[in-house]
Amino acid sequence: MALRIHFTDDDLSRIRFAQAPDPMWEALQSMHMLQTRDGWAVFGRWRARVRPALGAPERQLLRLAPPVGYSPDFLTPAAGEGGLEPGIDALLSTPRARLRHDLLELSADGRRLPPWGRALADGDGAAVHHLGRTLRTYVRAGLAPYWDHVRARFEAERALRTRTPGAGNLLGALHPELHWRPPVLTVGGLRVERDVHLRGRGLLVLPSYFCWRYPTVLKDAALPPVVVYPMTHQGALNPADPAAGDTRAPSRSLVALLGRTRAEILRHASENGATTTELAHGTGVSVATASYHASVLRDAGLLSTHRLGNAVLHTTTPLGAALLEGRHGSAV
Repeated sequence: MALRIHFTDDDLSRIRFAQAPDPMWEALQSMHMLQTRDGWAVFGRWRARVRPALGAPERQLLRLAPPVGYSPDFLTPAAGEGGLEPGIDALLSTPRARLRHDLLELSADGRRLPPWGRALADGDGAAVHHLGRTLRTYVRAGLAPYWDHVRARFEAERALRTRTPGAGNLLGALHPELHWRPPVLTVGGLRVERDVHLRGRGLLVLPSYFCWRYPTVLKDAALPPVVVYPMTHQGALNPADPAAGDTRAPSRSLVALLGRTRAEILRHASENGATTTELAHGTGVSVATASYHASVLRDAGLLSTHRLGNAVLHTTTPLGAALLEGRHGSAV
């Protein structure tokens, strides 16, 4: 079984790669992962920390996100691309017809809704705002402490993928279950058999940290088209070091960064990532020297180095980006 997405020439010119992780999609996918034992090496410690931290409302929220099968499309509005608050605002503005349609779809799968599910399906204002508050609380417990890690992995993924020339080549290189045969992208691993015609709407390509094994899409083909696929993981998901949350108090490692060459390397790496050779060319030093300075930046938590396939890329971490931009800390 597979989903086939049909492109026109206009659609190919309107393929967009997401610029940042979408907290609404990450929240949904993380709720899926929280209810499974999949990906133990990556998510085992995360589950052990997050599960006990959830209150009764957040545990009830999980009923809207079963780990297998359908989850309501309204949980991942397109506005989430702009961040958590725009995403929550869009969620609170979901039309009553959409709420009812998606929740009926969910209950048709035999899923038990939370106690406030019927009121939510009726568009009750109190139930809708309860959903928004509960989702915010879940994000604070399940995502916020880990967001720097998620962002760093996203930046590495984006840096690699946006180097692939040609929209079709990009689509075919993202994941083994994404197959590109012009003008059709086939999405495998889904429990559906259907065709979607974009008809000039284009497509958003969104890597997700918590998406696991298979790509996913919205069920309603009338909504803004998006393909969400699992990004590559390296090591376990761990919370950020609280001591690294404020760049105003530099550690000994950060003091060691002072100097033109390292500042230039950090800046070059911030521009869609850079290989060691590219860092050397961009700063006028040898490859060995660039490698040394990159390792110092990495040890200080300002650079991430990732091997994705045959490529090795250096990208700035959220702390590195904050230092370049004069900001302090980061948030979902």
